This record gives sequence, C-alpha cells and structure tokens, in this order.
Amino acid sequence: MRAAFTLIELLVVIIMIAILAGLLYPAINGAQNQAKKAQAKNDVTQIVTAVNAYYTEYGKYPIDSTATGYVPADTYYGSGTAPAGIGVTYSNDKLFDVLRNNTSSTSTANGGGNLVTTLNPRGIVFMSPPTVKNQSQPKSGIATLSPSVTVNGILIPIGSFVDPYGTPYNVAIDGNYDNQFTNNPYVDTDGSAGTSPLRLGVISWSYGSDQKQGTNGDNKYKNSDDVISWQ
Repeated sequence: MRAAFTLIELLVVIIMIAILAGLLYPAINGAQNQAKKAQAKNDVTQIVTAVNAYYTEYGKYPIDSTATGYVPADTYYGSGTAPAGIGVTYSNDKLFDVLRNNTSSTSTANGGGNLVTTLNPRGIVFMSPPTVKNQSQPKSGIATLSPSVTVNGILIPIGSFVDPYGTPYNVAIDGNYDNQFTNNPYVDTDGSAGTSPLRLGVISWSYGSDQKQGTNGDNKYKNSDDVISWQ
C-alpha cells in the first residue's frame, strides 16, 4: 500500500506552485497590459477616423457652432485638463452621443439645444463602441449608468467613451479650421510625441493605466504609459 504524502512533501509542493505562479504573474500581467494598450490604440484611431468621416459627410467638425456667443476655437472633449490654447472644453459624452447618433441623449452645450439632432441631422452612425460590462467601474466602452459615476476622483458622465483603464478618452478638434493645434498636449521637446504645433485636424489620446497625462501627470509622453493617435 502506497504511503501518503508527508507534511514536508506537501509543503514543498505548495512552495513550488507558489514559485511557479510568481514566475508566471509578470508574464500574464505584461500580456494583459499589452492587450489594453493595443485596445486603446485601436480606439483612439477609430475616434479620429469617425470624426474625419463626420467632416467628410457634413463639411465641418462635430462642434456646436449654433451655441449663443459661439466663436470658432479648438475644442477639447475629455476628463482632464485641455491642452494650452484649446478654447472650449466639454466632457466626451457630448461628442460620442453625436458620433453614435444617440437620439435618446439630452446632451446640450452653451444653449445649443440637443446636440445629436443639431449636429447629426441625417442620423448617421459614425462609430459603435460597445457598452461597458461593469457600469459601476466602467472600462472599455460606453458608460450607461445614470446618474453619472465618479471613479478614482474622475467623473464619468453617462454616454462617456471610457478607455480600458477606466478614464474617458480625450479628443481635441480643430475648431478654428487652421489645420493645427498650436500646442501639442505633451511638452516633450525630443519629438517623441510629435511636433508642436501639431498639423492635424483631430487627435485623441488615453492617459494609460495611471490615469494621468504623461508620467505622474508631468505631461511628458516619453516613458509614459499613455496612448496617442498621432504617433
């Protein structure tokens, strides 16, 4: 009859399993981070494509020019601080309600009325991001929980397009139609985040896993975990 494992043998097996798990964790975690980064890159690319498709369809960008006192200006949609020189800021739900043709939305801006019917009168769906799986901790999709939720100090209004890390995507649109942003959102001078000014009509970016622009909020792209559409 075979003898049972001794206590020491069981401890050795448990220790070996723990060591193997410890060796595998960095690889698994690294793979997960790469997958999230790839998803964020795909999303910011799709955002830029959708806004440009809107421009092709309507001959203008999805900015509320009917608002009282409107003055053409570069416009930022996001949850953080707009790049220097951006004249108008909104949460990103207002943009994505229009691009998704979310006619149930009542998003308004500066007295401009319902943004979806005002800015997308033909009812075109320019992009269809998925709905987030966990509404109380929204990631990778459109947040639909009402009222809005705040996660890690970040307000996520209903209809926001949230990145894989739980932060609304940032979008800047050339609202004065000079085909440039005077200030690159990232202050690097080594070219890692492109030139300044950026000669583009629309850009989008994610703050990455630390949910701050650059490394610990220093607005520098190099060595950060941020994902940008223009590089």
